[in-house]
Amino acid sequence: MKWLARWLSHLSRWMTGIEIHPGATIGHRFFIDHGMGVVIGETAEIGDDCTLYHGVTLGGTSWNAGKRHPTLLNNVVVGAGAKVLGPITLADGVRIGSNAVVTKDVEANSTVVGVPGRVIHHHDENQKKRNAFAEKLGFDAYGATRDAPDPVATAINKMLDHIHAMDEKMQTMCGALKQLGTEIDVSNLPDLGSCSLSTTSVDEKVDDADKIETN
Repeated sequence: MKWLARWLSHLSRWMTGIEIHPGATIGHRFFIDHGMGVVIGETAEIGDDCTLYHGVTLGGTSWNAGKRHPTLLNNVVVGAGAKVLGPITLADGVRIGSNAVVTKDVEANSTVVGVPGRVIHHHDENQKKRNAFAEKLGFDAYGATRDAPDPVATAINKMLDHIHAMDEKMQTMCGALKQLGTEIDVSNLPDLGSCSLSTTSVDEKVDDADKIETN
C-alpha cells in the first residue's frame, strides 16, 4: 500500500508542515513540538520518548541504497532548527542544541551544540562527582555556565575536579593524623552547604585582614 502511504504523507505535510517519509520507523510516545518544517527521512529510526522541535531535519548525505538517515535511540531531544545528517546514531538521552549540525555518532547522555556539532557536556562518573560537589558549594556548575563559552565551562569543571581531589586527600590526611593521636580543629572551616561565593564577602574579609595586620 505504498501509494496510500505516500498520499497520507503528502496530506499530513500539507496540513501540518511536517514531512515524515512513509518508510521511517518511529517508536512510542514520539512528540513533535511546533512541528513546522520538520523533515524525517526514509530510513530514519526514532526510539521511544523522543522529542523534536520545529525545523529539525533527520536527513541523508548521499543517494546510496540502504541506511542513509539517522537513528535516534530513547529519550533523545533535538532542538529547533538542528540538522542530524547521515547514517549516524544518537544514543540514549542525547540532547542536540538549536541549529546544531550533527554528522557523527553521539554517546549516551551527551549535549551537542554548534556547527559542526561538538559535545560540550557529557554525563559520566566524573560529572556526577562535579554535580555533587557543586551542590555542596551552593551552585550548579552546568546551570551557571549555560550561557558561557566552552572554555569557561571547562575551567569550572576542572576547578571542581581539583577541589574534590584535594578534599579527599585532606580527609585521608586527617584520618591518618587522628590514628597517630593528633586532633585537628576543623570548627573554623566554613560549611560548604551554606558558604557564599559572592565577591563582596571576599572583599570584606580581605579588608578585615588588612586592618588586623595594620593594628
